[in-house]
Amino acid sequence: MFPGALAEREAAAYVLVGAPLDVSTTFQPGTRFGPDRVRTFSRTFDDFDHHTAAHFTDLGVHDAGDIHAWDDAEAYLTFLEGTLSDVRDDGALPLLLGGEHTVSLAGVRACDPATVVVLDAHLDLRAEYDGNPLSHATVTRHALDVADEAVVLGARTGSEAEWERASEADVTVVPPEDVDEWAAAPDLAGPCYLSVDIDAADPAYAPGTGTMEPFGLAPREMHRVVRALAPDCVGFDVVEVNDRDDGQAATLAGKLLRAFVFAHAHGDEDEDGNDR
Repeated sequence: MFPGALAEREAAAYVLVGAPLDVSTTFQPGTRFGPDRVRTFSRTFDDFDHHTAAHFTDLGVHDAGDIHAWDDAEAYLTFLEGTLSDVRDDGALPLLLGGEHTVSLAGVRACDPATVVVLDAHLDLRAEYDGNPLSHATVTRHALDVADEAVVLGARTGSEAEWERASEADVTVVPPEDVDEWAAAPDLAGPCYLSVDIDAADPAYAPGTGTMEPFGLAPREMHRVVRALAPDCVGFDVVEVNDRDDGQAATLAGKLLRAFVFAHAHGDEDEDGNDR
């Protein structure tokens, strides 16, 4: 169980679902261990958040456990989408814990946002990767079948075809050096879904991921983005954590997930602390 996720399912405002899919990860597999590692390395965090003066245990988070993954990614995403849609139908916000980035597509489909915002080192706009049209390297392209626009924060690499696709009107790419400025005044077309690929962080901070890419974001910059966008989000995930470090990536992922919940819950209250 994710530490502090004590709410009963029926009363939950947030439902965490683990999705340990690990079928298309390139270079360094191991995302199947991501959900458990994030839970494990989140045990040391204090319950209290000084930014919002709130306790995590009071925010109605329920951990529904993992949806066991199998080799058929398309079938798995369909099943996962159904699970997350049930969460939405019950009036709760889904928190998805990957697993490879492909699982984000189930979250986007279930939440049907106007905008998908992705913290990611890679554009993930490929039509296919190694002959696979449903790969972690194609997730943002597929997300645009649902959302009106995609904003990729921290991207610093991609194929020539991906950069060409990124130049179209429905994609905005914000390079690492401009992310702080963008987060200070985000311009979004309606409710958004926020996906955090942990490789958006520079490998110095999160080496436990499949495809490391230098010259990335600092954790503090990612934290600002998550807190800034959370109040406008209808869904959230953090993905691509594996078991190939000493817990740095999992610790960052867990902290960002908690920051999202704190900021979203705080943003859903008016100045008197009443639900909007």
